[in-house]
Amino acid sequence: MALKEGGEVAISKVLVANRGEIAVRVLRACREAGLQTVAVHSEADRAARHVFLADEVVEIGSAAAADSYLRMDRILDAAHRTGADAVHPGFGFLAENAGFARAVSDAGMTWIGPSAEVIELMGSKTGSRLHMAAAGVPVVPGFEGTGDETSEELGPPAADLGYPVMVKASAGGGGKGMRLVSGPEELIEAIEGARREARSAFGDDRVYLEKAILEPRHVEVQVFGDRQGRAVHLYERECSIQRRHQKIVEETPSTAVDDALRKQMGEAAVKAAESVGYEGAGTVEFLLDRNGSFYFLEMNTRIQVEHPITEMLTGIDLVHWQLRVAAGESLPLVQDEIPRRGHALECRIYAEDPAKGFLPSTGRLLVVEEPGGGGVRVDSGVSRGDEVSAFYDPMLAKVVTQGATREESIARMERALAEYVILGVTTNIPFLLDVLRHPAFRAGDTTTDFIARHMEPWAPSVEGGELEALIAASMFEELRPRPRGGAGGERRQGDPHSPWADLGGWGR
Repeated sequence: MALKEGGEVAISKVLVANRGEIAVRVLRACREAGLQTVAVHSEADRAARHVFLADEVVEIGSAAAADSYLRMDRILDAAHRTGADAVHPGFGFLAENAGFARAVSDAGMTWIGPSAEVIELMGSKTGSRLHMAAAGVPVVPGFEGTGDETSEELGPPAADLGYPVMVKASAGGGGKGMRLVSGPEELIEAIEGARREARSAFGDDRVYLEKAILEPRHVEVQVFGDRQGRAVHLYERECSIQRRHQKIVEETPSTAVDDALRKQMGEAAVKAAESVGYEGAGTVEFLLDRNGSFYFLEMNTRIQVEHPITEMLTGIDLVHWQLRVAAGESLPLVQDEIPRRGHALECRIYAEDPAKGFLPSTGRLLVVEEPGGGGVRVDSGVSRGDEVSAFYDPMLAKVVTQGATREESIARMERALAEYVILGVTTNIPFLLDVLRHPAFRAGDTTTDFIARHMEPWAPSVEGGELEALIAASMFEELRPRPRGGAGGERRQGDPHSPWADLGGWGR
């Protein structure tokens, strides 16, 4: 089946250039849309969940991402060999690589995302800041310069901005190449450190300066644009609870945003999208200060990890919208038609040890029991028996809850996390439960320094350790080999023809 109803482009087979839970998410959406699918995988991911959901599968390299999921040539070759006519990049890896987007389009395939030119512009932190300022979107006061200034030459601009200041990598993201500078005596070392990290992570050591907004909230707005030049927003997401500048808990609506501020931020985000002719799903990220002023931070030119809470809030499937817009269709709804209901919350489940500085944990997943029930959604890329390696990001899954109120959504999340059983690696589930139970979180006092202020140092509670031990013991009992016999474990003596003799403990 081809996706063309009301559109300009026929899409019939989509290659998903990713792995893990986002690959699973996109493959399922494509199947629902009646599209054929192609999964790519590394040698390490031969038995990964996303591989079994696709119509066709192509191995593209060894375990290292640099030799597989980051190899444009091998992904494009897989698309050609399978006859894919569209590519969905998910998030991470090559999702915001303008060169890859351009190569897909130049090969005659549909890129499910914004144009390469938009990705390029928004991928430059300095270029995007200048563009947004010209478009009338509020930006944090800063100094971009030429990018060629020496560390010493950045001293006077930093003094003009007034300390504290942030040193940021021009090509940065994920907190890499970022330093907070409290005074002039720290500036040179911070700049050099940021440059080294940026050079290693992005191959680009240019930095710029921003005035530091103390104790800000990180509030982003989901936007969507089509080829007809229309754009809408789908409300805000509060993403302030972060470790190492990466989000771990998100919610919508934000406790700091009232209807008037929501309207202002939404309009600014739409203005940002329209100013670049944005197509598809994107996110405009803002810093919100204590006085209710907000400033453009960056634009993510892809679907976000936390998009499920927007889907739960609005009832809109954002990946389906991506597919439709990529085929040339107009946005299905105008701004006033986009619904908003209740409250949604997301927790990211990582294989890591929060008690050891969030050190990633590796190993085989011996048991995976996902929570369920009303108002609970789990987006996962792993199953029992999978190997969690050091080659990829340690995120295993996302738990999402929705309720009529924030309190109901939190209660469902507490229940869901308490039911989530993952054995074989250390996870951050106990840490997330402590975040949810903290009085500051319950009061909605969530700023970007929440973890540093309230959760460090952290160690799992004794009760949590006992519970994990009990779970492990019970699962061992459940999984251990049993003697062949009858229901309930009794051996049926003298009856060699009994079906229980062959089925072991089945039916107990």
